[in-house]
Amino acid sequence: MRILIKKGDITREDACAIVNPANSAGIMGGGVAGAIKRAGGKEIEEEAKRTTPGIPGEAWVTGSGSLKARYVIHAATMGLDFKTNESLIRLATRNAMLKATEFRLKSIAFPAMGTGVGGFPLAEAARVMREEILSFADCPYAPEEVRIVLFDEEAFRVFSEVFP
Repeated sequence: MRILIKKGDITREDACAIVNPANSAGIMGGGVAGAIKRAGGKEIEEEAKRTTPGIPGEAWVTGSGSLKARYVIHAATMGLDFKTNESLIRLATRNAMLKATEFRLKSIAFPAMGTGVGGFPLAEAARVMREEILSFADCPYAPEEVRIVLFDEEAFRVFSEVFP
């Protein structure tokens, strides 16, 4: 498994799937979710709301509208209280990787999970995400490439320091 840390706009990634750090209701209002909806179309949110398991920490897959990615993996880093914590970020990251493995995706792109609307510290999110992603290193159907796509310079710097 190759892990790439890059600065950019996750909505422009041509990975098999991009990850939306969602809320458990599938509402795509602000942050990364809002950017995904603006770039890919409201049909992504409509499908997300119809198919959500409604449980923080869970992940589910929808189409990607007009995005380059084939799928959006919605990984609920928070409930409708819009609060997150280490446990939810860990579960959401793990469940996004499980979905990528289940779908046998070759590539997946993550943002900094839970650090925008959720307000979780960047370094802690990076540490948790690293642990969960690396736990799939020997899984036979795990993605060959995992990208961490970060929108701003500070997030890029912090994740570059934490990831191998």
